[in-house]
Amino acid sequence: MAITKKQEARALSSDEQELVNKSHHPDVQNLSDEELRNLVKLVRERRDRARTEASRRRREMRGKASPKGATASRAEDGSKLKLAVLAMAMRRLNSEQERRLKMASRLALVENAHKALELKNQAAEARVAPVNSRHAHAGMRSKPSSRRQNLIRPMELGRLRQAAKVAQAKRDNR
Repeated sequence: MAITKKQEARALSSDEQELVNKSHHPDVQNLSDEELRNLVKLVRERRDRARTEASRRRREMRGKASPKGATASRAEDGSKLKLAVLAMAMRRLNSEQERRLKMASRLALVENAHKALELKNQAAEARVAPVNSRHAHAGMRSKPSSRRQNLIRPMELGRLRQAAKVAQAKRDNR
């Protein structure tokens, strides 16, 4: 369920509203990594506090816990909405952190690939192969097989094998 800005403003205090606004799309990408980590920490604390409060109110409404104030809570819609807003903010911040982590790992992979290619090229320039080896410069030369050539046609071998199977089956059925 989408939560409108108006509902967010109604559910949150002004400082919480400021934190949640930083978690929305264009603003979250402008944050530095350190600011993003601090924002995640603050929003997570607020979300956990809201979760505890919503749970306490539910228990008060069911009569399982003593009321915090003079009377027990009658509704929990506000605390539920606050929890939902903060949870959505956490989801956005976590996905932004994950996006940055993937982007950094991709860049590292590309840098490592370039470094490996440079090392490979340097090694290829430094290596000089002997002229009469079976490696490198002009390609590999074929080496004749030491196995003797089979002169019987494969079709003939199959025919004989099948004939032996049939003869054995006839003997077994006696």
